This record gives sequence, C-alpha cells and structure tokens, in this order.
Amino acid sequence: MSKPPLPASATTMLAKPNPSVITTLRSDGQPVSTATWYLWDDGRVLVNMDEGRKRLQHLRDDPRVSLTVLDEGNWYTHLTLIGRVAELRDDEHLTDIDRLAQRYLGKPYPQRDRRRVSAWIEVERWHGWGSLKDSSQAG
Repeated sequence: MSKPPLPASATTMLAKPNPSVITTLRSDGQPVSTATWYLWDDGRVLVNMDEGRKRLQHLRDDPRVSLTVLDEGNWYTHLTLIGRVAELRDDEHLTDIDRLAQRYLGKPYPQRDRRRVSAWIEVERWHGWGSLKDSSQAG
C-alpha cells in the first residue's frame, strides 16, 4: 500500500462522482460496508450521513475507516483509501449533503427534515487497482 499524496491520475478519478463503498467497524470489530457518496477535497474525503445511521455510531466508537471508489466507466479500476475520521460535525444547514447531492444528483438534497452529520476522513494509506495499480502484485 502506498502513502499520500496520491498521484494525479488517482485524484482525477476521485474528482468524479464515482460509486463508492465505505467500511466502518462495529464495536465487536466486525467490518460493515455501505454504499455512500463521497467528495475528494484537497487530500481529504467528505462523507455525510443521517443522524440515525448505525455507521455514525461506528465512527464515533472507532474512527478507522476505508473507502473504496470504483471508476464508473471501468470497475476493474478502483482505489481504496484507508484512514480515520479526523472530524465529525453536524451539518446544520445541510451544506455538505447539498454539495454531495449536487455532485451525484445535480440538485440539492431532497430530504430536509432530518439532521445530518459530516465526517472528514484523513487518508493514511491507499491502494489502487486496474489502471491505478500501485503495487507489483500479480494482475
């Protein structure tokens, strides 16, 4: 696995609204993966969740996380970002979820009656595959 900074080819892919899956850890250590929207922002990753989501409790209990981003045009090319949540904050005015919704839907987030929480992930390591392969593993 490589350490940041990521190469330009990886950040170019991350700049797109690709499908992604976040993995958090339950209190018993069991990993839990969930599809999520993400935003790559100057070396960190923004994700956002409803206040009632179980993964929010997982992140509060253990900030370790991984995010796998699949190149929408070729899922064989993907990146896994491994790190930890450095900041959790209430998204009081739904600014962050609107940024994500604009990116993925082209419009503000439609549900306005639930509280949201933003998590900023600091990337400690990363691994690429396909055209972003970063190791000498057999392909």
